[in-house]
Amino acid sequence: MSEPVIVDVAEGIATITLNRPQVRNAIDLPTAEAISDALDELDSRSDVRAGLLTAVGEVFSAGMDLKALNATGKRPITSTRGAFGIAERPPEKPLVAAVEGKAFGGGFELILACDLIVCAEGVQFALPEVRRGMVATAGGAFRLPRRIPRSIAMELLLTGNPIDAARAAELGLVNHVVTPGLAVREARRLAAVIAGNAPLAVRTAKRVLEESAGWPSDEAFSRQAPYAERIRSSADAAEGARAFAEKREPVWTDA
Repeated sequence: MSEPVIVDVAEGIATITLNRPQVRNAIDLPTAEAISDALDELDSRSDVRAGLLTAVGEVFSAGMDLKALNATGKRPITSTRGAFGIAERPPEKPLVAAVEGKAFGGGFELILACDLIVCAEGVQFALPEVRRGMVATAGGAFRLPRRIPRSIAMELLLTGNPIDAARAAELGLVNHVVTPGLAVREARRLAAVIAGNAPLAVRTAKRVLEESAGWPSDEAFSRQAPYAERIRSSADAAEGARAFAEKREPVWTDA
């Protein structure tokens, strides 16, 4: 049996690959646990500054492995990161999705837990849970309307209809649409740019963006203040200024 998830680390990027093409990369509990472990590695390794999530085969992921659920009674929910090993606690470090095939149901929710999305032309996204008497409760029902207009998100959630890559780009859901076969290359390019920036600043920027969605407008700056102060007083901020003045590339210490 091959590993359900493959992790490869190179040049500061952890590439996490779903490797169950024989079941359309459907997620069972062992696969969810492997995804969770891969994200733990991404967050804990000092030599890794960004992650890339992709998949082997013609389908990115069909979501929950219903056959495995029926056979074992075990849902793909981990104790530390929730559904699919990511839904309740995505990584602290940036994660870029590279999508070459359909992403339906939980497969789409995996992608919505990522920070940036690169997809190939012709890719389709959908949350068809209502067609099976279920609801997209692995993040889809609240992450989707944060990334596209509420009315469109409502339509997708209530009809289960798919959208293609072109429409996803129009809505601002995906960052880049590329020729089929090039999604990983473009996603790696984005991840490399991120990995070249100050790691403490990158993580802090991501955290402020995510947390500020729930901040009252009159409290936004006061709530941001502790993060801003930590960055201003960091060694990397000082190094960035020195490197700019000296016309050289900065050497980050993540401190």
